[in-house]
Amino acid sequence: MGPTVVVIAMGEMGSGLARRLKERGARIRTSLTGRSAASAARAKAAGAESFDDDRDLLDGADFMLSVVPPGSARDLARRLAPALQAVARKPVYVDCNAIAPQTAREVAAIVAPTGCPFADGGIIGGPPKGEDAGPRVYVSGPAAQDAAQLTRYGLDIRVLPGDVGVASAFKLSYAGFTKGMVALASEMILGATQAGIADELKCEIASSLPQFLAWIQKRVPEMYPKSYRWVAEMEEISAYLAGVPGGGEIYAGMARLYADLAQSAKQRGGQGNAIDALQAFLGPGKSG
Repeated sequence: MGPTVVVIAMGEMGSGLARRLKERGARIRTSLTGRSAASAARAKAAGAESFDDDRDLLDGADFMLSVVPPGSARDLARRLAPALQAVARKPVYVDCNAIAPQTAREVAAIVAPTGCPFADGGIIGGPPKGEDAGPRVYVSGPAAQDAAQLTRYGLDIRVLPGDVGVASAFKLSYAGFTKGMVALASEMILGATQAGIADELKCEIASSLPQFLAWIQKRVPEMYPKSYRWVAEMEEISAYLAGVPGGGEIYAGMARLYADLAQSAKQRGGQGNAIDALQAFLGPGKSG
């Protein structure tokens, strides 16, 4: 019989991990407290059993996967701490969120008094689909090897040497490349549009950097519906890079950009809309 795994929350990633685990023999539990109808539908599709009471949710669980927006990681740990303290069998708490190493250590400190083993985690890649390998879940810290047991149930878990914070640093370093590049490309497209040279810039990029143009034509539009979720992630990267020259300021600026783009996503079609300007550059048009 497979392990009992609590997965919170049932967003695209959480429900994708839950479904993969369920398909490979795990029992899945979740909480839909404060969640949307869409989350409830994803939980049902993933085969997750929903609990209203946190102690009932965690009683008898083997693993607790926290898959929430970065700004909610500490709040979820605080919310679950009394129930984790109360249950006799302690689940392995795996924080899978895109948070700074110092935030991961704060979450670990919240969980520590409950007696639950703790693993720091970071997810790279999209939710599992079909029979693909799914995302890589990098883990570190004292319970990393415990978390790695879930490889037997369909997750690609990779153990990094080191304590809590290492997996979070790894995740944010990767996200700083990918989401940072999307932000830089978006910023320069908007600048060129404002200066009236967008067509000329696209022509030059198509000529000298065709692979880069193809990459941003795919990646930037994928960002539009997710931009609101990337604000806190950029803030966490900014905190992570606080001791690196310029790093904190660069990613704080990217957080503001994504906040502005999230607002633009709600107001498509308006004069001067930033996302409409991005799409005018990236979509069909003059490209040399």
